[in-house]
Order: sequence, then C-alpha cells, then structure tokens
Amino acid sequence: MTSPAGNGVSPVRWGTFAVGVHVAGATPVDPDEAADLIPSGVETVDQLNAFEQTNILSATEWALRHRRRHTPATVLSEAFLFGLHRRMFDETWRWAGEPRRTDKNIGVHWPTIRIALRERVKDAQLWLAESVFTTDEVALRLHHGVVLVHPFSNGNGRWSRLVADTLMHAHQQSPFDWGAAHLTSTGEARTAYLTALRAADRGDFAPLMRFARS
Repeated sequence: MTSPAGNGVSPVRWGTFAVGVHVAGATPVDPDEAADLIPSGVETVDQLNAFEQTNILSATEWALRHRRRHTPATVLSEAFLFGLHRRMFDETWRWAGEPRRTDKNIGVHWPTIRIALRERVKDAQLWLAESVFTTDEVALRLHHGVVLVHPFSNGNGRWSRLVADTLMHAHQQSPFDWGAAHLTSTGEARTAYLTALRAADRGDFAPLMRFARS
C-alpha cells in the first residue's frame, strides 16, 4: 500500500499536458493524433473538443444516471476503470480504453500501468474498509493517484474526475462540482485546480477537497 500522504509516483509539475487542455480556435489537430481519430471531417481542435464532449456526456449519463447504480466494488475494479475510459472516448479515438504504449512527461513507465492502477485501487479499498478517510477524501485521493499514473494517451484528467464522481455516486453521495467549470479551458477554476493538485502532491488534500466541492 502507498502511504496516505503519498501516491507512489514522483511529484510532477502540473501544467497544460496534465489536464488535457486544448487550444481554442482553428488550430489544426496534430497529424500524428489525427491518424487515430474515428470520426471523419474533424480537422480543428474546436471540432475535436465538441466531438469529445458529446462522447463524454454519453459516458457520464451511463456512469451517474444508469438505471442500476454501480456498486463501489464494481467501480474499484480494473475492468471498470478501463471500461469507463472506453465509453468516454469510444466514438472519438481508436485507442479508447487502452493503456498507452509510450512514456510521457507525466505518469509511470508504461509497462507498469496496470500494476500501478491496481495499487491505487487497493489503497482506496483499504481506506474505505478501515474508514481511514471520508468517502469524499478517498474518492479525491483515488482521482489524484490514478491521474498521476496517467494510463492513457489522452483524457486522463477528465477520466479520473469521472472515476471520483462515479465512486461517490456508488456510495449514494453527490458527485463533485469541480469548481463548476470546464477544467480543460484556461481560467481561474483551472488555476485553482492545478494549485490544489500541487498541494496533493505534497500530501495536503484539503485544497483539493475544498475545490472539488466549490
């Protein structure tokens, strides 16, 4: 088990890459990324953002308003974590739900992704079983831990936030507000979010807990 104050991953400098920020406007989609796009006719970052958002909304509906509520045990499983990412991006990217196969400037060495995720899940399971933290804090520690693993080529921030929301929903508690803002866009909310993540890197989760409920 990783320590409650830590996450088993070296501290990172949170920046644009970490939260999947896209530049607005007519910026063309990176040609290397475009090769893995499923929809045709998506040429600009704005078009990509809109397409992804539609895909994510459908996954959110499934995760949080599904006719049968997911159980905590289901949410805290490797199959669910990868399956949720697949649902979020399955109409957008060919690699949806598949772990990355290259190293990035954030995240664990790619061959250890599944091992690292299992460790984060085991931590969350223990914290809940032993009432080490409140459900809110367990969900946010899980969010922070899995986004540091950075399992996927893209969408890690959005995925990890929905993981936390789904765990809250499974416990019949309200999902987080996340500053009531789109955190993929620049602005005060994103700045506050990044500041809270940096504090979490140091083992201080109070700012992230305040932000998530703001």
